[in-house]
Parts: sequence; structure tokens; C-alpha cells
Amino acid sequence: MLVRDPEKDHMAINEKYGVGFIAFSPLAQGVLTNKYLHGIPETSRAHKSHGFLQESEITPDVIQKVAALNDLAQQRGQTLAEMALAWLLHNRQVTSVIVGTSSLNQLKDNLKAKENAEFSAEEMNLIEKILG
Repeated sequence: MLVRDPEKDHMAINEKYGVGFIAFSPLAQGVLTNKYLHGIPETSRAHKSHGFLQESEITPDVIQKVAALNDLAQQRGQTLAEMALAWLLHNRQVTSVIVGTSSLNQLKDNLKAKENAEFSAEEMNLIEKILG
């Protein structure tokens, strides 16, 4: 949700040739969970000095977007992670997502995304406005 380049760069080509798309790191290294809504936990990836997610990437703008998305997810009866995965899988070009979990509960939470993967036009418009 936070990195939209594949939609602009690849989806039309994939559709033209009938090729699916597999999303990598669909929860943005944990950013699209509620983990960072109230600061950067000391045990988080962003707190480490190495890795794909750096503390400098958790900007006020990102947190504002994530908080708004979290509010929508709660209105939908989902966690933010569930909604983010459902949003990806709602796109018919996305055939799968690659998730990484550190617990069985995270895996179960991720699998719940398919239970509520439909979005109203109003919800899609709101998501676009939030991410805009």
C-alpha cells in the first residue's frame, strides 16, 4: 500500500500478457501493522541499525497514513495487517503475497485477510485518498 510503483510500472504489462503478480513484503516490513502507531519499539526492525527498514523511514507522514488506514481497518472489523493483505489480494493481478511471520498468531492473522477481501467503492476511494 505504501509503495505504489508496481501498479504504475508492471500491472498493465502483467494484464496484457496474462501474468500474475506476487507482492513481496506486503506489510512494509511491519509498518502496515499497528506496531509503529505509537513510536518505534526497541525490539522492532526499524530500531536496528541494519536491515531493510530504517528508523528514518518511519516519518510523521507515514504514521499519519498508517493511522488512517488502521481506523478504516477497525471499521471493517479487521486488523490493519488483514486489511492491507486483503487490499492487495483484491487486485485481480495479484496472485499471491509473500509474508514473513515470527509467530503462529501472525500467520493466522494474515490468513484472515481472505475472510473480508471485498471493498466498497467508498472504501477504495478513501484508501486512495489516504495513500495519495
